[in-house]
Amino acid sequence: MGASSYINEIWRKKQSDIMSFLLQIRAWEYRHFPSVSRLIKPSRPEKAKRLGYKSKQGYVIYRVRIRRGSRKKSVPKGITSGKPKRHGVNQMKFNRNKQSVAEEKVGKICGNLRVLNSFWVNQDSIFKYFEIILVDPNHKNIKRSFRINWICSPKSKHRELRGITSAGKKGRGLRRKGHRANKLRPSIRSAWKRNNKLKLKKFR
Repeated sequence: MGASSYINEIWRKKQSDIMSFLLQIRAWEYRHFPSVSRLIKPSRPEKAKRLGYKSKQGYVIYRVRIRRGSRKKSVPKGITSGKPKRHGVNQMKFNRNKQSVAEEKVGKICGNLRVLNSFWVNQDSIFKYFEIILVDPNHKNIKRSFRINWICSPKSKHRELRGITSAGKKGRGLRRKGHRANKLRPSIRSAWKRNNKLKLKKFR
């Protein structure tokens, strides 16, 4: 077992004395930073490495803060003016997960970089903190590396906005395969269209 395996074992036991104290101190530290801040190196090097990060030029790490909980509908005095079904104000659930929202937040700020992957680092009662791995598609190290230069193509622009990253695929239900994903592939919308379309044979 290498050092990364031991670090991973420690991170898996988050309720241990060491990790609970460390997460508590780090949460206090993260609260003092802006909502989106660039880092020199990842907080979880073993996790970042498994998700494709390399400690060389062309790779960038950002930490993002996302507010926890459901969303509130922005209506004056809570007056929605409609049918009772649409009267909800407080418990409005967003369709995508917090990690996907964090990726989107960074992707909009760093338009010249490509989002590769992301991972959870911490949370407290109000916020969740994620670290996002970004890649510079114009850097010569990225262009020359056959393992990562696929991200330089125009097809890989804003992967986080199209649900192609790992967090985005999880939110779309694409971790499942086979008969359990009949209504999920290629997407929920296209599967609905396929099942509800009236199909008439040309020659009857």
